[in-house]
This record gives sequence, C-alpha cells and structure tokens, in this order.
Amino acid sequence: MLKRIVFILLALMSFKGVSQDFSTLWEGYFSFFEIKDITQGNDKIFAASENAVFSYDVFSNEIETLTTINGLSGGNISTITYSEDFELLMIGYESGLIEIVFDSNSEILSVVDILEKESISPTLKHINHFNEDNGLVYISTDYGISIYDLNQLQFGDTYFIGNGGSQIVINQTAIFNNAIYAACSSGNGLRKASLDNPNLIDYQQWSTVTVGNFPAIQTLGSKLYVLQLNNVLHELINDNLNPLITYPTLPVDVNAVNSHLVVTLIEDVFLYDENFNQLQTAATNPDLDTSFTCATFIEDHIYIGTNSTGVLKTTGNDSDPFEIILPEGPSRNDAFKIQAGNGVLWATYGDYTVSFNPSPSRSRGISVYREEAWNNIPFDSLLNARNLCDIAINPFNPSQVYISSFVDGILEMNDEQATILYDENNSGLEIPLPNVPQIRQAASQFDSNGVLWTMTSKVERPLKSYDPSTDQWQGYSFSELISDYIFDESGFGDIVVGTGGMKWISAYNNGVIGYNTDTNQIKNLFNEEQNMPTAQVTALALDSRNQLWIGTSSGLRVLFNTTNFIDNPAPTVNEIVILENGIPTELLSSQFITDIKIDGSDNKWIGTLDSGVFYFSPDGQETIFHFTSDNSPLPSNSISDISIDSESGRVYFATSRGLVSFSSGGTKPKETLEEAYIYPNPVRPEYNILGFDDLNDINNGVKVSGLTENVNIKITDIEGNLVAEAQSRVNQRSSSANYNFAIDGGTGVWNGKNFRGNVVASGVYLFLISDLDSFETKVLKVLIVR
Repeated sequence: MLKRIVFILLALMSFKGVSQDFSTLWEGYFSFFEIKDITQGNDKIFAASENAVFSYDVFSNEIETLTTINGLSGGNISTITYSEDFELLMIGYESGLIEIVFDSNSEILSVVDILEKESISPTLKHINHFNEDNGLVYISTDYGISIYDLNQLQFGDTYFIGNGGSQIVINQTAIFNNAIYAACSSGNGLRKASLDNPNLIDYQQWSTVTVGNFPAIQTLGSKLYVLQLNNVLHELINDNLNPLITYPTLPVDVNAVNSHLVVTLIEDVFLYDENFNQLQTAATNPDLDTSFTCATFIEDHIYIGTNSTGVLKTTGNDSDPFEIILPEGPSRNDAFKIQAGNGVLWATYGDYTVSFNPSPSRSRGISVYREEAWNNIPFDSLLNARNLCDIAINPFNPSQVYISSFVDGILEMNDEQATILYDENNSGLEIPLPNVPQIRQAASQFDSNGVLWTMTSKVERPLKSYDPSTDQWQGYSFSELISDYIFDESGFGDIVVGTGGMKWISAYNNGVIGYNTDTNQIKNLFNEEQNMPTAQVTALALDSRNQLWIGTSSGLRVLFNTTNFIDNPAPTVNEIVILENGIPTELLSSQFITDIKIDGSDNKWIGTLDSGVFYFSPDGQETIFHFTSDNSPLPSNSISDISIDSESGRVYFATSRGLVSFSSGGTKPKETLEEAYIYPNPVRPEYNILGFDDLNDINNGVKVSGLTENVNIKITDIEGNLVAEAQSRVNQRSSSANYNFAIDGGTGVWNGKNFRGNVVASGVYLFLISDLDSFETKVLKVLIVR
C-alpha cells in the first residue's frame, strides 16, 4: 500500500496536473437538475450534471458537491464511474479530458493524454464509457478503446479496431470469459478479442461477432447482456444473440451493478437479477414531469437520474414513490443576466442573439439566491413572460423587482411573486407595428429618485421612464438620430443613468447614444472619426469620476468628458494605452467585450466573449487579475454578465456554463463612519494573518469596514507611535507599490506590518479615521495577540 501511495505522489508531480482548490475566495452556483450519468460505490451514489458532480451518502443522507471551485474543469461531462478498489471517481468529458478525484484527499488529477492527442480529431475524443477490470480501465471513445492503468496512473495501449485499423465509435466494452467485447455504432457491430493476445493494437486480432448497431454491453456474473439499436436486449450465448425482450423505446442506459442489471428507458427503469428475473420497476408520473436519463442500484433502492429533477430515489411507497435528491442550485447553468444587491442574487435565462433577435422565444423561469438557498421560479408562475432578461431592483423597495421581457414587455415581481406584466395595453410600452406584437424590452436601470429607465427596440420612442410611486410613464423619441426605427437599429443592450439628465445607451447599429432627458437633446458616437472601433456597442459603465467606459465588439474605449458631450461639436473617445514589455499597447484591443462593471473602489471588471474576465485598476493601467477557465473556477471563458454586491464586495460572473462569484473585498463606501468596525478583533495567534503580502487576498489581513468615500486612517500603538497610514484613492490594494495598508472603497486592509516592514508586537492598536470631506472622525481599537 505504501508503494502505491508513493507512486501516486510521484505521478501527481510529473506529467499530469493536480487541480487547485479555489474555495477560499470563490463560490460556485451550479445546476444539478439535469443528470448526465450516475454511479455508486462505498455507500454513496455519484451523479454528474452538465459540468459538476454531487455525492449522496445513502446512510447519512449527506450531500456534497464537486465543481470548478474544487478544481473540476467545467467542461461538459459525458460519463463517470467509481472504483471501490482504488477509492476514486473517474470523470470523462466530451472533449476527451479525464479527471480523477481521490477520496483520500479530495485532490483532482487531470489526465490530458486523449485531450491533447493531435493524431485524433477533436470531434472523436468523446469519452463514452469506463469499464474497470483488474486495475485497468477500458475507455470507450468515438475513436476506439484506450487503456488506463489505475495502479500506475498512466495510459497503456489504444485499440483502433475498425476495418483496416480505422477509428470507429465504441459505446461500451465488457470483459467476459477472458475476452473483451466492444459494442459499436455505425454498423460496426459487436467486436471481440482475447485478453491473452499480446497484440490487440493490431485490428486484425479483433473479430466481428455480429453486424449491426449496439449501444450497450454489460457483464453480469456468468451472463453477458447486449442491447441492440432495434430496442432488443439480448443475452450473448456462445457468441450468438439470444433475444430476451423488446422495449417500447430504446433504453438510454444499461448498467450492471451489485449483481443486478439496471435498464433505463425515458419513462421506466427495470431492475433484473443475473438470470433476468425482473425484481423492481419505476416509472415517471405526471407530478414530476421529467424524463429518466440513467440509474443505479444500492441498498434496495433504485437511484434514477433525470433531465430536470436531479436524482430520484425509489421509496416503495405507492402514494409517494420517489424522494428527490437535489443540491441547492439554480435551475440552469446558462444565466443570461444577473443582478446582485442586499445579499440577494437574481438570474434570468431568456436570451436574445448578439444582433437582438429573440427567436426562438424562451419559456424559461428565473432563479433567486437568498441566504444560501435558491428559489427557482418556473415559467408558468411568471404570467407567461418569455425571454426574460435584464433585471432592475427598486432601490427604495428591494423586494420589488422589474424584469425585462424581450418579447412581452416588463414583468413586475413583489416578494418573488409575479404581480403585473406591463405591455402595450396597460402601460406606456409600445409594439413596433400592429402586426408585430412583440415588445422587445431589454436594458433597464433605476435612478437615484426611484424612477425606472428602460429601452424598447424597434419603436420611435425607445427610451421610457416609469415612476412606480405615481404609476406614470413617459417616452422619448430618437427620430432625430434614427429615422427608420424598424430597420436602422437592431436593439439597445445597456443603459446608464448619468448626471445632469444624461442617459447613456449602447446600440447595435448606432454606437453610444447620449440622451439628455432634461433638454431632449441626442447625440451618438459610432464612427472612426470619433475613434470608435465599431458601431456595435455591447457594454457601458460610468465611474465615480463621471467617465464613461465603453465596451464594443472590437475593443474598449473611454469617454473622458461626459459633462460637455451634448454641446461638444466633435466629441471623441480614447483607447487606454498601456506599456507591455516596454511597448505601448492598446488595452483589450479587438476584444469582444460583453460587460463592464465598476466596484466601490472604481476598479473595472470587464467580461469578454472568449477571454474570461479582466480586473483593472481605476485608470486601466494595471491588471489586478485576469481570470480564465485555466487559472480560476470560471467554467467558461465566455462571460454573459457581471454583477457586484456593493455591500459585500462579492463579484458574480455568469458564464455560458455556470455561475461563480469572487470575494474581491471592494465594498461600496458608506455615507458616514457610524458603522465602521474592525475584524477580526481580537486578532488571535491561530488567525495567521500578520505579515502576508497580497492585500488582494481578503481572507487575510486586519480589515476595517464601513468607511466613507474619502478617508485618511492612521494606525498607532497605545503610546501614540505611528505604525501605518493609508488614504483613499492613494494607497490602493491594486498598486504596484505593495503597501502594507491600503483602502479599497469602503474597506481597508492592513497586513500587520509597520513602516519598516516588520510584523507588529502584541498589543492594542488604534485606528484613527478622518473623513477628508466632512471632517467626521472615529477611533477604533484592535487587540493583536501574537
């Protein structure tokens, strides 16, 4: 045993990668409603969703999840299996990647041999099935069979067993009577070879047992069962097919487990013993409204994976036949828009294309995350509002939320209940033409007075305001800029409420549109003369200096002078130029930018279509972080939306494959110092935070929270000796100066060092806080014990 452990450690340090656990700063919110595969072992079942796994202890009922936060890749999972002999879980992906999760230490080993094999087409690397036998795993793929040695943690031979050694799809393999059988697709039949043959890489050593198409093959004791594409399950006797049963539909999963054969159809599961005697059955019912995808058996219960309800456990109770096993999570992984605030996160799934085409319409629900629990509200509870997208939370009544529908108008939610659907019949919203009944509603945002500003595509007055307190609507015409509102503009994706009556809107055909609702003046930025890289603007954000950050499908721009935009006869935007290896370079040149958000410290979070997330300093000159699926828990580099909870500083990222968040620590400043406090307090020896260097790691350091926008803080010992000092907008965490004490929005972080770079001694330390604008002061104490 010691020898095997030593070898495993050596293997992990060599050519394979051990994934990193990101759970200290990151959280994941993955959907487990759709189950791709299921397996069991060591008194647990393991269920794989689209790109995450959860385990369920059949005795304690404990559920644990395994996601990108723990180190999974975030790719599309195709199959899983658990090895009781080696106490590990193998996860196969559509891409050819294999990940091995060790029970002993929860480490994840990424096996990339198939993924990176250049001689095999990427379209053929799909992992179809794992079959473990005597320490070897026979991996069925779309190109053939590969062998993986669990003792050595390395690959052996690969068998291309098609005619002439061609690559063919292998669905499953089975070991029977010292031979390996392969169930093949595309008319390649059932193939066989002797395990005693040392030359199985030679396709000529494989024989065809019978022609046809075979989705599955399983060994059960002294029997070999084969599923044919014609819905017939056979027993293979002396290499002859002996038909046993014809199912009404093709089984989606056939699995031999614990001396039982489990056959799963879309609506039924059948459990047989070795002699094919039926022992148990399970069937869907109208109350569940789901389809079965896979199943396993353990401790007298069938566990069934579904396409919309997680895992069902049979109970043996006729009135309540199933127990639902489902971890907390949103209803889907592909959130289109998200909105965070006051500790609550909203997510919608009703998308539209880049060119603002809502077809096909999406009849999907929404998800609300509150106090670590998800409320997944189904479509039939949302007044039939389709393509729900942008979310606006009423700042004066956070329980009231307005969700844009890119087909049906605006949905008002109160206490997470749909109450009103605003359309052309009960509001100031308009349809384009009498024969075009769609209200293409997208961008929306509340102003500081509690008025909702929103954009409708394909109408003459696209900009609308709605005051919930008075129920008054008002529309603003864009005809001066857009003469043909049906054909000259595809849609509006973002709206930002500025100062002095300015509203900033991103457009597909007309660039950035600035509209002053006080003076009814309009102007836009869209051409090369104005330094715009394209007229397709995809994201907007206004920082505390009133500078407009503009994301386009071809790069980033900034409008520095927003105050005089309307009166400026020739407004232009600027690129951000940085030095990269001493060479001036345009920041995010040619990048398709999907979203821009600005945190409480004026730092910029920028999402892209295929390059992950960038986190820049307020002026864009320094890259604080660049998160991708390779160096972070992002399940995809395609970012749909970003939202920041200004109270906690947590940043949420919606991607094409899941939702995650990062604790940045950049909270929104307070109006006064009344709520300022220090934590942890006291700082005990076991809380090893003193002397660390990275102030961006907010799990470390002595934090002071509840600060106002512009403060100076002096830290002294009890005798009044100055230990450290920081000032807002000067001593920033992102600075390359490597400060010992820095302020980020409403939060300051101190690494416990003095000006000389030495860790301070035990004692009481005073934080002397002064607001440089209001002259408000506050003194806080912290006890440090070393």
